[in-house]
Amino acid sequence: MDGFVRVPVREQDAKVRATNFKEVCLGYNKEEAEKEAVRCLNCKNPQCVQGCPVSINIPAFIQQVKTGDVEGAYQTISKSSALPAVCGRVCPQESQCEGKCVRGIKGDAVSIGKLERYVADTAREMGILPEGAKEKKGKKVAVIGSGPSGLTCAGDLAKMGYDVTIFEALHEAGGVLVYGIPEFRLPKEAVVKKEIENVKSLGVKLETDVVIGKSVTIDDLMEKEGFEAVFIGSGAGLPRFMNIPGEQAMGVFSANEFLTRSNLMKAFDENSRTPIMRPKKCVVVGGGNVAMDAARTALRLGAEVHVVYRRGEEELPARKEEVGHAKEEGIIFDLLTNPVEIHADENGWVTGITCIRMELGEPDESGRRSPVEVPGSEFEIECDAVIMSLGTSPNPLISSTTKGLEINRRKCIVAEEATGQTSKPGVFAGGDAVTGAATVILAMGAGKAAAKGIDEYLSNK
Repeated sequence: MDGFVRVPVREQDAKVRATNFKEVCLGYNKEEAEKEAVRCLNCKNPQCVQGCPVSINIPAFIQQVKTGDVEGAYQTISKSSALPAVCGRVCPQESQCEGKCVRGIKGDAVSIGKLERYVADTAREMGILPEGAKEKKGKKVAVIGSGPSGLTCAGDLAKMGYDVTIFEALHEAGGVLVYGIPEFRLPKEAVVKKEIENVKSLGVKLETDVVIGKSVTIDDLMEKEGFEAVFIGSGAGLPRFMNIPGEQAMGVFSANEFLTRSNLMKAFDENSRTPIMRPKKCVVVGGGNVAMDAARTALRLGAEVHVVYRRGEEELPARKEEVGHAKEEGIIFDLLTNPVEIHADENGWVTGITCIRMELGEPDESGRRSPVEVPGSEFEIECDAVIMSLGTSPNPLISSTTKGLEINRRKCIVAEEATGQTSKPGVFAGGDAVTGAATVILAMGAGKAAAKGIDEYLSNK
């Protein structure tokens, strides 16, 4: 029966990791990885590849792991993915590649994500780099944003031979990988920075502290600086709120601000120059991966943490692994619950939040059952901080300073899914700037599609 059960992955003990910011999952070693790789059936018609947004040749790299050929496995993955060490950690494999795995029909799916992580981490330790372009095309392309979609698009274009420059608004590259995802899920120095260095090793140039729309416009890049195409991968960093009474109180944060202070500015470190509130009791509103990240960060800062979500556990949009880790660490889940008012003291600081019980009614347009309030079921949770994790939308700065760029009612850039082409000739877009907040791997898929679209556009120009 061994073939039906995946090799377990080592993790930090829950009680220990709840007090530190070190990575929770410790990954496979060589013996474990090769043992897990043996479980792959090497299907002739691999459904796992169809489930991967960047179409990694999964059976091929797993067979290479099986034979101990880490370098071959890394180059196989690198043909499709610029960020394998990231994807192996944060992708929702259970609903993508692993969700399609034939092994999963009668047992555990092959642990594709953990094998990808093993290959990327081992290759990094061995100093293996991705293979670059054999010849240059002599054409300049600008990429706006150094998050997952921008890095992927830049990496693919560099491999095709284009002269690529990434423009990043913040002082550090990585986008959501550095400001949004906590250290305990995605180490910044050991993983993110190294992945970015790998992209730069392909010849990609990177300029930080450049705010497109203020420092320079897209029209300037194309008309004055000689860029023949532009990819917009600027993400979605504008937080949403509930607009309930008391939301302006001190101690109410967006998850974006709370996580950025901790992740990018290292505010969890007592020697940091950027302060962060260390709440005693915190309520996180929302049920996605970002809500889990915010809740688990607040816990590590010393708080008792409640996650308030208006639907039930089955409807939680966060990965099951993240929800499981949060529960193991002591996060309290108040499900079928929705906030209606935030309370503050005479100085304007949060003292509590009134919530109402919910029940699930008829399915909405997406097929999820709509939550309905239970009359008279209000109750209060005492707390000194509330973190709103309700999704984000794109910052309108780029769209408002670029002539001829169409946006939709949600302020997202309108772009063709297959190519990333926008309404403005030579300008492409993808990732959260187009879809609103989504996953790292979907943003990477969009960056990959746009690179192909840019190549076709410039080849026919």
